[in-house]
Amino acid sequence: MVYADSVDIPVLFRDGPAKRPYRQWRTAAHGAWSSPGTFPESDGWYLPTTTWREIVKAATEVGRDVTPWLHRAEQLARGELVARVAPLYAYLGIHAYAGQHADNAGRRLTVNAIYEHGTERTAKGALGYRLGMTMTEWACRYLMGLGQTWHIEDGGPDPDPALRDLFKDPARTLPDLWGLHAGEDAYWLIEAKGGNVRKKSLDEGWHQLKEGSKILHAYEHRLILCGASVQRQGDLFLTIDHDRHGGKPPSAARGERRTGSQPAGMPEDHIGDSDDALMGAARAQMLMYLAMRSAPPPRLGAVGVSADRSTRRAQFGGLTTPLEHDASTQEIRRAARARTDDEDSRRALSRSMGLDDFLSYRIPGTELRLGMSRRLFAACAQLHREDALIAERTPGLRAEDRRVADEPADEYIQEERRRSERHIFRDQQEQLRTRIEPRVRNAYERGAERTWRELLPSGQEPTLDLEEHPGLLESATPETYLAVRQEDLPYEDR
Repeated sequence: MVYADSVDIPVLFRDGPAKRPYRQWRTAAHGAWSSPGTFPESDGWYLPTTTWREIVKAATEVGRDVTPWLHRAEQLARGELVARVAPLYAYLGIHAYAGQHADNAGRRLTVNAIYEHGTERTAKGALGYRLGMTMTEWACRYLMGLGQTWHIEDGGPDPDPALRDLFKDPARTLPDLWGLHAGEDAYWLIEAKGGNVRKKSLDEGWHQLKEGSKILHAYEHRLILCGASVQRQGDLFLTIDHDRHGGKPPSAARGERRTGSQPAGMPEDHIGDSDDALMGAARAQMLMYLAMRSAPPPRLGAVGVSADRSTRRAQFGGLTTPLEHDASTQEIRRAARARTDDEDSRRALSRSMGLDDFLSYRIPGTELRLGMSRRLFAACAQLHREDALIAERTPGLRAEDRRVADEPADEYIQEERRRSERHIFRDQQEQLRTRIEPRVRNAYERGAERTWRELLPSGQEPTLDLEEHPGLLESATPETYLAVRQEDLPYEDR
């Protein structure tokens, strides 16, 4: 189905780095994307359709986990969210074209005139990094069904405890991300490139993947090199260079349960029966949780979303469900509006009619509204408390405890110190995981019965918004919410 923010993304699959496929993103015959949630059976050009909402959601969730540094400066989470999405809004545009398949949107992403004619090289580099990470996350998770991605510098897949230190070796040049594809029963090692991507950059990324493969050689794994290319007078297109290596399947690995072992797709789809999925979902949404927790109370609101999670599970075309065609949510909103004007009565009536109230917050400096359920918010709160206790025991981890005079002058030494601190923090998280999981699970289950007044630090209940907002494009997963305004989409050159 095509929505107001739908765009088509040309994707080329091939078996290794090669030169830029000049203009083939427009001239080649593109196959329809017919393998949702899986890796395609054959190489070549494909033309999947997605939404701008899916792309910006991917942007908010991918990359280094900065939350260990935010335990006493939670408001900085808002700035990090701005940094992840602002370059996309600033420099991308949309243009129309003749779609090749009936379900194509007939619109593609490109760079806008500001990027082409007025942007300095360093700013283009910033867009390239964010675009590479965002579109890699989108391609791997939203398109091909990979589970939660993790930044490899915090430690890669470790089916064998002996591998843990190898992935943390600073002397190795390793890829950006890793994840577990449950459908393939294989690990994925992932390197992201973005911007004006050329073969030299891809060759460097392929070398990083090969270094990771040397560590993981005994286990089934796939190498993924994603190049998100965009340049003047060209469409945004992806090249996905790949290689698969045989070995022992991750499911056969013995020993303790490891991070990343949750089932395929969106962790939220499996929260009810998997502690790994719950921990993965809470960890993935921690940045959003901290942004909302630290927001001024008047800036917070609540939005009504159907309490039936089964209507918002990962499906063909992505991991989020657009709400403009969610008949259940729209009907309950209308019915609740018609029956009462009193805030408390409206909230109680909405719940009795099958509507859940998700906390929502417009991220300052962006056109993005994010939100989450009471259950997930409560789980994040508990995980945040557990992380804070670990941070207190990790010397020098918190940015607010640092003094400039104590910092080494050499940037490389600074980065190595940061890496060491992150590893200590992550190791303690894993060591305490069996103790933390039941507490997070209990918080999640109890969250359904708690009010926002009980969950929020301010002790205030946000106003429940059930009104119609023409032009507001809403989407949701089982436990999260995202909305953008149609008028705020990237500039469309008609």
